[in-house]
Amino acid sequence: MSRLVFVGSVNVDTITVVPHVPAPDERLVAETIVSGYGGNSATAAVAAARLGGDVAFIGPIADDEQGERVRADLEREGVDTSGVIPVPAGEGGASVILVDRSTRTRAICTRPMPPFELTPRARELVANAAWVHVDHLGWSPVRGLDTTPRLSVDAGNPIPDFTPRDVDLYVPTTASLQRAYGDLPIAALLDRALADGARVVVATDGAAGAYAAEARGRHVHVPGFEVEVVSTLGAGDVFHGALLVAVDRGLPLAEAVRYANAAAALSCRAIDGRSGIPTRTELEEWLAARS
Repeated sequence: MSRLVFVGSVNVDTITVVPHVPAPDERLVAETIVSGYGGNSATAAVAAARLGGDVAFIGPIADDEQGERVRADLEREGVDTSGVIPVPAGEGGASVILVDRSTRTRAICTRPMPPFELTPRARELVANAAWVHVDHLGWSPVRGLDTTPRLSVDAGNPIPDFTPRDVDLYVPTTASLQRAYGDLPIAALLDRALADGARVVVATDGAAGAYAAEARGRHVHVPGFEVEVVSTLGAGDVFHGALLVAVDRGLPLAEAVRYANAAAALSCRAIDGRSGIPTRTELEEWLAARS
């Protein structure tokens, strides 16, 4: 198996399900309150590991009891954490998330994580990877290296000074493409990203699926799957991890996007962002039943 290295954010999540997002000064009784783990690159890493990938994670984890639990959870999933970046106690990633039962959407309040530099071990992991995947936090420390393996970028959140030039797998949302290039048709947005140097662009659009294009290739729209949604928390991150696994295994682009769409859809079965992520066997059987 190829080594896939994920660089960026990891969080401890406190998740509450409420009938609706509260109005100012409104007090609600929550349906449930649960604790879990999140973060864009970390959740993508867990998804890739469950789907059979050989995975390492690099990101800031606090030197405290909470950080120990974060690291232990990743290791239980089979993720190599030897390259994590220690940060002072109390400065690890943390989020409070409201899941709106009426709309099945969520609102997220997150503690900003400190920027970081790669340790010698982290640099070694990156240098020996087949693919490196980064989010908004992981972009800067990886992009500053002289050489990197093939690069995948989660561009759903704004990334300062970002350009898709030489990015092998550029995966924004359709909304972030519009922020970058204006209110254009999706085909034009994909073409703009390719013209700016991305080698492959996959723009996600929630339940509608995703749009993909390769340089000198045709555009494709891959519809999403209808599932009973409990929460969409983490679904985009699961998509990134599954897509990278599928691309690394050599699936054609449209098939790889379908694989990622299915993994993301199944992850919506749970309140938190990780417990609903399917295994490789579960996902492949689920897809086979829909072929």
